[in-house]
Amino acid sequence: MKAVVAGASGGIGQPLSLLLKACPLVDKLALYDVVNTPGVTADLSHISSIAQIEGYLPADDGLKKALTGADIVVIPAGIPRKPGMTRDDLFKINAGIVKGLIEGVAEHCPDAFILVISNPVNSTVPIAAEVLKKAGKFNPKKLFGVTTLDVVRAETFVQSITGEKDPAKTVIPVIGGHSGETIVPLFSLAKPAVKIPEDKLDALTNRVQFGGDEVVKAKDGAGSATLSMAYAGYRFAEKVMKAAKGESGIIEPTFMYMPGVPGGEEIAKETGCEYFSVPVELGKDGAQKAHNPIKDISEYEKKLLQACYDGLKGNITKGVEFVANPPQK
Repeated sequence: MKAVVAGASGGIGQPLSLLLKACPLVDKLALYDVVNTPGVTADLSHISSIAQIEGYLPADDGLKKALTGADIVVIPAGIPRKPGMTRDDLFKINAGIVKGLIEGVAEHCPDAFILVISNPVNSTVPIAAEVLKKAGKFNPKKLFGVTTLDVVRAETFVQSITGEKDPAKTVIPVIGGHSGETIVPLFSLAKPAVKIPEDKLDALTNRVQFGGDEVVKAKDGAGSATLSMAYAGYRFAEKVMKAAKGESGIIEPTFMYMPGVPGGEEIAKETGCEYFSVPVELGKDGAQKAHNPIKDISEYEKKLLQACYDGLKGNITKGVEFVANPPQK
């Protein structure tokens, strides 16, 4: 199994690369970034684990060398929002970075599983899909937007109510998108069941939706949620790799092109969104089945979904239009 981290020198990329280097499922690990990759690679190469590691910069066909033969490509590349920068400025920069990397994937490893972490995921996954469609290489079962951090936060934050020693043992589906109000945690469907006092539900939901702000504030201008995102990205990548190697019964929420996934057509119709995050069963060839939990949710969660749909539709359209009408340089 050859894994690639595109954006390996950044705040998410470095800890994510460390976790993948230590992963027994990874035989080869290729790191790519526009700066500092040789240093990160040299550092990680001293770790006594199975994965053989190589690092590349853009020079000398670095992207081609990194991607050739890849089974899974994880993309945390991009920049965090800096003071004085609008979300629109951030979108244009990160959208351009993702577009360029996916063009490389389409050319050099079109059959790889593609895991997009780069924000805003609600727009960067549609960008990736449009680029792959243009190249005639789009396989909707293999393009994933990583929303696992929302799941990890829901599991963690509900622990104060459940008292469960290991928060990951409480399974909580999180659906919708991957920013603010588009994130909808379904505490009513938690397994084992969780009884959340009504006076705590709003605060708990809000904390899952805006947990990133908590980290940005605590880091006081020195960054965003990089370590928890790296953990979440790794957790999802590991599940994709285990499923690819034949392990069955792996289900995890992820943001995908619903009409291209078995069971997803009905979700796209019901939500009015072509891209949506729901629990997806993973298999050897990627997404095997999208599970639709919407019929079973509480009235409170149905209200949350209305706000989610409105925000998500705009985000998706923005991504699609970026590829159709790229900004003039």
